[in-house]
Amino acid sequence: MHATMKIHLTPEQKHALELMHDTTRGSRVCDRIKAVLLASEGWTAQI
Repeated sequence: MHATMKIHLTPEQKHALELMHDTTRGSRVCDRIKAVLLASEGWTAQI
């Protein structure tokens, strides 16, 4: 089963998330940011 998330980010939002990812120390937060960025690029999560 695939979970689909439709996330649309503006270039500014994407840049802000990438900057947060680079400056955040918490691995859990970084993982969430990566998940949002990947979902916005069309990646899907397998459950």
